[in-house]
Amino acid sequence: MAAGSAIQIPSRLPLLLTQEGVLLPGSTMRTSVDSPRNMQLVRSRLLKGTSLRSTIIGVIPNTSDPTSDCDDLPSLHRIGTAALAVQVVGSNWPKPHYTLLVTGLCRFQILQLLKEKPYPVAEVEQLDRLEQFTNQHKSEEELGELSEQFYKYAVQLVEMLDMSVPAVAKLRRLLDNLPREALPDILTSIIRTSNQEKLQILDAVSLEERFKMTIPLLVRQIEGLKLLQKTRKPKQDDDKRVVAIRPNRRINHIPSTTEDEEEEEDHDDVVMLEKKIRTSSMSEQALKVCLKEIKRLKKMPQSMPEYALTRNYLELMVELPWNKSTKDRLEIRAARILLDNDHYAMEKLKKRVLEYLAVRQLKNNLKGPILCFVGPPGVGKTSVGRSIAKTLGREFHRIALGGVCDQSDIRGHRRTYVGSMPGRIINGLKTVGVNNPVFLLDEVDKLGKSLQGDPAAALLEVLDPEQNHSFTDHYLNVAFDLSQVLFIATANTTATIPPALLDRMEIIQVPGYTQEEKIEIAHRHLIPKQLEQHGLTPQQIQIPQVTTLDIITRYTREAGVRSLDRKLGAICRAVAVKVAEGQHKETKPDRAEVGEGEDCKEHVTEDAKTESISDTADLALPPEMPILIDFHALKDILGPPMYEMEVSERLSQPGVAIGLAWTPLGGEIMFVEASRMDGEGQLTLTGQLGDVMKESAHLAISWLRSNAKRYQLTNASGSFDLLDNTDIHLHFPAGAVTKDGPSAGVTIVTCLASLFSGRLVCSDVAMTGEITLRGLVLPVGGIKDKVLAAHRAGLKRVIIPQRNEKDLEEIAVNVRQDLTFVLASCLDEVLNAAFDGGFAVKPRIERLNSKL
Repeated sequence: MAAGSAIQIPSRLPLLLTQEGVLLPGSTMRTSVDSPRNMQLVRSRLLKGTSLRSTIIGVIPNTSDPTSDCDDLPSLHRIGTAALAVQVVGSNWPKPHYTLLVTGLCRFQILQLLKEKPYPVAEVEQLDRLEQFTNQHKSEEELGELSEQFYKYAVQLVEMLDMSVPAVAKLRRLLDNLPREALPDILTSIIRTSNQEKLQILDAVSLEERFKMTIPLLVRQIEGLKLLQKTRKPKQDDDKRVVAIRPNRRINHIPSTTEDEEEEEDHDDVVMLEKKIRTSSMSEQALKVCLKEIKRLKKMPQSMPEYALTRNYLELMVELPWNKSTKDRLEIRAARILLDNDHYAMEKLKKRVLEYLAVRQLKNNLKGPILCFVGPPGVGKTSVGRSIAKTLGREFHRIALGGVCDQSDIRGHRRTYVGSMPGRIINGLKTVGVNNPVFLLDEVDKLGKSLQGDPAAALLEVLDPEQNHSFTDHYLNVAFDLSQVLFIATANTTATIPPALLDRMEIIQVPGYTQEEKIEIAHRHLIPKQLEQHGLTPQQIQIPQVTTLDIITRYTREAGVRSLDRKLGAICRAVAVKVAEGQHKETKPDRAEVGEGEDCKEHVTEDAKTESISDTADLALPPEMPILIDFHALKDILGPPMYEMEVSERLSQPGVAIGLAWTPLGGEIMFVEASRMDGEGQLTLTGQLGDVMKESAHLAISWLRSNAKRYQLTNASGSFDLLDNTDIHLHFPAGAVTKDGPSAGVTIVTCLASLFSGRLVCSDVAMTGEITLRGLVLPVGGIKDKVLAAHRAGLKRVIIPQRNEKDLEEIAVNVRQDLTFVLASCLDEVLNAAFDGGFAVKPRIERLNSKL
């Protein structure tokens, strides 16, 4: 087609009926198609058409397509816009529909509706001329003064905007390059106008009428911009924002006053945010990043998803305590009193905290230590961390790491991801609001590992004093100083902590409590707490220390005090029932609803352990007060004892010995049983044993076979070959519990020696130690927990390796006084201590060799 020749649209056009939005020539609109006739138009015309002609359709505004094919078409708007379908996108959610991107070409007038189904087709008449403009060859005389006035207002409007925005600069070039008669339609589609005003511009076929109707719209927009600039505070040129341009494809109209108010409020928030950033004490690197982001935020439309993300990021940066800290309380005497009041025993922990306070008095810029409390559950690792924060006068924050298997929980997510957020470390700092809190990393030994990374590896930077001064969270992407944070980790065992992470922490063992320590803890802390939780007073219930000891020995068997706390709570609940009912002593004991607490009170009455109150006493209290809890009351409330001293009964025959084992829950006594029978010399091991323990059993039988003549050990047939026609079965009771480790070696040797010698092992002896093939006893770990387990079980003697003598210093004096320790360096000493009267060794006959 030659340049300047007229372009004609087809005389017959399929009609697309739209209710929302008005498409003007020269503008672009995105519209949704979901009605039957419009859907059929897209399928039959646009999707199946192969020529450019098939993509030209007529867009009829202000006309809704009926929801059913059977319904008649409504009256059509007289003037429409011929449009070119640029893009068609289909979707089935939430229902089948198409989204069309159409560009207006020219106006047309409907002459006659030719058909209505499957989609409307009409005979049309083109109203605007379409020409290919290669040069601007229209003279000013033809355009007239009206077009010049319109052009002047259009240039004034555009120049009021920020020319650094690409869309504004492009619009300014269009004003100079496009023919003047095309400008009214284009600018009307850009500035804020209602659908009704656009319909009036569409119906204005005359160019002069179109100019006259568009000029007031431009003037209104210019006046609005001037008023908005007056009400705003003076800003620098680089802080200008585009407030007048609205996207061409926007359909729903929002009143301009509401948009102005929202943008004004948002602008004030951004200004306040920038002020907070500049006045904050963040690092130079962080300040540089924040100023760059705030500059991007000012030029960013609110509708963009990145706007909210950037704003949330900046608000977090402002809220972080870059240089805000609390002042430590460094009085050592007051700290010692506070720690002693909060926790009984735990001398190692208290000593370490006091050492930190002393050093802080001498050096102000001391880095926070990285402590790791390792011990069984219920011994107070978490609560002592809270007490340390209270002692220092710092904020406390607990981070539970049990089951965490994503390294993003520690380091955070990168901001390129949807729903990104900072890690738990940065979130904790935001919560406490200071940069020197006490962070408790609870259950650090139970970290997981998955395809999302290893959180234990991410903790390496956090818990390294040489690196955490510049910890970089993926979300922040700037360094944050964690060197003033006091990190305290808790764990039940160090076996599952990676060596690299373990090396960065100062390990402090927190062993289980002795019976005496549990009694003190119960009467200092647990009983008052339970009385307060259940609304009781010491005048209503009394729990003597003898009763507490019975609960500890007969109803609980643990390293900590959690089960003891629950048992005390059960006693308080039973007493609370009686206090609430207000029953008297003369209440019949055989009533069906008599509770366990009433039986308790009957025993108290029979034993005359409490006195009746006089008639002048406080009538608010039942006459049985105070209720004294004794052994009979324990049996009524808690049921029969769960644990009995069964050591002597289980050692009533040869082939049984008591070992000591360490578990994450504390020390435990462990019985080892052996039996022999006729067979083929096989050794059977049962009880869910690990490989190390199985090897210890093979070591034990090998050592006994090699020393059988020395100790006069024979099998059932009297042979010194212990496995000759004899099978041996070793069993470790509690078969559902997995067992492993080398410390059962001496116990297995003693058990087998008892089996083959026919002698009983002393019933008050427990033992632990690793053995070698030469009969040496090697040191093992967990001595304190094992000794406490033997003490709880009522044993009197404990055999331990000679090289573990140093570990006895950690054991309380009263426990060492109750027990007798046998330090053994070889198996001969173990056997002599395990049997009454020692274990006889056949004397060797010395042979004289002639030197002649």
